Amino acid sequence: MTEPRTEGRWLSLAVLVFGAMVIGLAPILVRLAEAGPAAVGFWRLLIAAPLLAALAMRPGAERPAGPPPRAALLAGVMFALDLGFWHYGIAFTSVANATVLANLTPVIVTAFAWIFFKQVPPRLFLAAVALAVSGSWMMATARGGAPGINPPLGDALSLATTLWYALYMIAVAQARRTSGAVQVMLWSTLTGLPFLLAGALLLREPLLPATWAGWAACAGLGAMHIAGQGSIAWALGRLPAATASVVVLVQPVVAGALGWALFAEAPGPWQALGGFIALAGVALAQWAGRPRQPIASSP
Repeated sequence: MTEPRTEGRWLSLAVLVFGAMVIGLAPILVRLAEAGPAAVGFWRLLIAAPLLAALAMRPGAERPAGPPPRAALLAGVMFALDLGFWHYGIAFTSVANATVLANLTPVIVTAFAWIFFKQVPPRLFLAAVALAVSGSWMMATARGGAPGINPPLGDALSLATTLWYALYMIAVAQARRTSGAVQVMLWSTLTGLPFLLAGALLLREPLLPATWAGWAACAGLGAMHIAGQGSIAWALGRLPAATASVVVLVQPVVAGALGWALFAEAPGPWQALGGFIALAGVALAQWAGRPRQPIASSP
């Protein structure tokens, strides 16, 4: 009876791709939010928190049987670091570069899952990861369009985000073993809130958006957090973390296209080629990681 399992995997992949495409909107909204980078992350989580709480308390929703899982709390800390570093990267470099470098997580996630969780990836999967990462790196290193106000600093901050995002995905995958997606999202969101607020205060950022358009961008980030990260958290309960980390590489393509359309950050030919190579790596990784049909045994 492998057909339902295969159908469930493709549903999980579809939800994961949807979540990754929604998250691709994040750097655009961060640019439009008109507040400090860490403050924008704080508003994103604060706006999302009551909606997540309402989803967690709805009739028929899964109720936590005890204290929040430690993995969910760890995910909140890692996500706060992820948002803080990434939002500063977006402020200093191009949208495409910030998103690409922040999504070079497959190497870390695959290595971590291989070493600690004994999830040995197929050789073809490793080759696909290398292909996707190479394409992403090509997008980041090839200059085209507006590079940002301080590209080296922005690229370094975005690259550091890779570690936090990888640890976040691993922590969410572990928390999903015992808790539902909404519960994990709620606990991680509540945990990350004070860290982002403290960072904004320590760095003396402007806490409030300057215009109603800035507030609308923050509200959009809150809704995107629920739809995008919620979809990714749901899929991480059904897919290996290494596989999921490769699929979310569609984020840079979405962000790069929107950065081109809205901020005139036109990609050069090498950046465009890198985007196609990254997507090819994603497709190859999914083909390599597909479940194999068992050989039918005789009665």
